[in-house]
Amino acid sequence: MDFEIPKDLAAYLQTLDDFIEREIKPLEEQDDNIRFFDHRREDARTDWERGGLPNAQWEALLYEARRRADAAGHYRYPFPKEYGGQDGTNLGMAIIREHLARKGLGLHCDLQNEHAIVGNNVGLLLMIKYGSDEQKKEWIDDLAEGRRGFAFGITEPNHGSDATWMETKAVRSGDEWIINGEKTFNTGIHRATYDMIMARTSGNDGDGAGITAFLVPTDSPGFEILEYLWTFNMPTDHAHIRLTDVRVPHSAIFGEEGRGLQVVQEFFNENRIRQAASSLGAAQYCIDRSVEYAQVRAPFGKPLATNQGIQFPLVELQTQCEMLRALIHKTAWSMDEYGAFSVSDKVSMCNYWSNRLCCDAADRAIQVHGGIGYTRHMPFEHIYRHHRRYRITEGSEEIQMRRIAGYMFGFMKQRAPKGVTE
Repeated sequence: MDFEIPKDLAAYLQTLDDFIEREIKPLEEQDDNIRFFDHRREDARTDWERGGLPNAQWEALLYEARRRADAAGHYRYPFPKEYGGQDGTNLGMAIIREHLARKGLGLHCDLQNEHAIVGNNVGLLLMIKYGSDEQKKEWIDDLAEGRRGFAFGITEPNHGSDATWMETKAVRSGDEWIINGEKTFNTGIHRATYDMIMARTSGNDGDGAGITAFLVPTDSPGFEILEYLWTFNMPTDHAHIRLTDVRVPHSAIFGEEGRGLQVVQEFFNENRIRQAASSLGAAQYCIDRSVEYAQVRAPFGKPLATNQGIQFPLVELQTQCEMLRALIHKTAWSMDEYGAFSVSDKVSMCNYWSNRLCCDAADRAIQVHGGIGYTRHMPFEHIYRHHRRYRITEGSEEIQMRRIAGYMFGFMKQRAPKGVTE
């Protein structure tokens, strides 16, 4: 087995670094844009007068960074070449996302918004795979260019991890569907023109089949944003919405009728391995900064680094990083070779452990840095608050562990490698 990063990928990391120094860093530093990353970041990013929504200037800055990355050919790295991408691999994305996150907070990569100069545009990937010809014609260019997008309405107030029990219902009436229900943590709805609403159209509670995905215009009569939920990490774009007799045409169905859960599940593993890599990169950043600080901070006449009480916790975290990195690379490589769902248990291992590890590393970095580590003049509290979210969202760590147990004990079955018939 070859554990070296492929030479072309290693060269591409240097290309990305050069681009960051040439295009992104100057943009980050001009017009006091650094306020979005220094101790003022939470206040600068948040529009407190509009219910805690992201500040318009903040989102405009993120868009400009993505625009520059797209013009340079980086933003669409994982997309198919026919849509301006580089046919990027899962292994490539894992290595790139870790590399960017390991650099710390910056305009090149701010995970609070899922922002990075190498994009993870799930909406585009879903549209390519599941959109009708009419939907593709309408959406693909806009999604690829970042001109518009759609939010994801899956989670409900009474049903979080188990989407098969959703209470939102859609009933057909001629060539229309009438949707009623509520969704929460509907991220990005403040600027989305459409919301991908999951609603039960047939079957019973608990059935995986019978749930349909609809692309619903957010200006539809009966579509209401009830509130934005203020979270541990502000600003917020996580809305609680309600649909009351919302009517959409039959052509609004995204994918196949009754198979809506398949739409979102298709890219769960790809999302989770990339998220795991990002959390690993952020954890490594916290460790690297702590080691540097411990070598120069010298209370009682000697550097902190000489104390085993400082060394050993960081040694344990570094050991976990090394082991996790090997597993992430192997898992991402296996996804490329055998299919995204051939190693679902390994993806869940990478995902839940990396998110937990990042929180542990950020907490340890705060401790090593002492009082200054507790302030917002250091980035560790921001990293902790953001990555704490991932121990709950996109499958909580308990759900990930349950999936692993399902494969271990035979309650679940891995999908056969691509090209192999079960």
